[in-house]
Amino acid sequence: MRLLVVDDNPVNVALIEELLSQAGYTTVLTTNHSDRVLSLCKAWKPDLLLLDLHMPQLSGFDVMSGLQALMQEPENLPVLVLTADGTVDARHRALSMGARDFVTKPIDGRELLLRTQNLLQTRYLQVQLQQQNAVLDRAVVERTHELDQSRLESLNLLGAVGEFHDDLTHEHTQRVGAAAARISQALDLPEAFVSDIRAAAPLHDIGKVAVSPEILCKPGPLSPEERRAMMNHARIGAEILSSAVSPALRLAADIALSHHENWNGSGYPDGRSGEKIPLGGRITALADVFDALTHARPYKAVWEVDAALALITEEAGHKFDPRVVGAFMAMEPRVTRDLETTR
Repeated sequence: MRLLVVDDNPVNVALIEELLSQAGYTTVLTTNHSDRVLSLCKAWKPDLLLLDLHMPQLSGFDVMSGLQALMQEPENLPVLVLTADGTVDARHRALSMGARDFVTKPIDGRELLLRTQNLLQTRYLQVQLQQQNAVLDRAVVERTHELDQSRLESLNLLGAVGEFHDDLTHEHTQRVGAAAARISQALDLPEAFVSDIRAAAPLHDIGKVAVSPEILCKPGPLSPEERRAMMNHARIGAEILSSAVSPALRLAADIALSHHENWNGSGYPDGRSGEKIPLGGRITALADVFDALTHARPYKAVWEVDAALALITEEAGHKFDPRVVGAFMAMEPRVTRDLETTR
């Protein structure tokens, strides 16, 4: 372990260095210049600082004042004070500034080595603990990543269930998730929200598991009763996800309930309007409509991208949040068209 000895008296430094060398301490750095201690500690990172109190450039108190950041967590640099000042005030002041122990001058060699050994043993245990904590932290990060990947896989599978009868390619949910994430980025939303909506938006239609395939795949117009059954998928999806605790699933529950609400209040199931509609629902609503328009469904033909974009622009302030439409339309045309994958 590394020991840094600081004393303005070269004789004291030579004596201490010799004592440490005889005791087997081979990595010892010394200086008579107290004004160099801070830079030496930052560059050399000693495990123990043996520090004289009364020196001409900077006193030991001045040195400890400059080293406060290194003497506290996480560095915890221990300081062994060497001093001929045996007053209570000096000891109290040094202890209050973080000194760990004292050796009184003239130096007793055996006492110096015992106190050095004790402080280095404590230092060694602290370093070992920090290393073990680092290993545990890495293990937790790796396990958390594994759980996140498992959770995302489960979300993707769950989202695909909702589109099983309604999407011949079973890719609609993933495209909506990707589009919702792109729009969120265009709105300069926090990266955590972008990540969550990427996972949550694919679950927007999970409630369709409770709607009969005959209704989902009906090529013609729905009857009033069939339409009510179809519209009910929003509440059912929210109920399925209502017990969620993770941020992504809580967002998914909001999206499931609100992605058919319209900015002007004409949507369903609650007729909410404006910013009373959760932001995730407003974003997913646009992503869902764009994808549905530009891909084949049993009940509609494919729209060209330009026609879909024109409709979305026209519906700003009516069906869609104008700010969300603005962010979507402001994206690079190349990005917007990338969201319309091969049919």
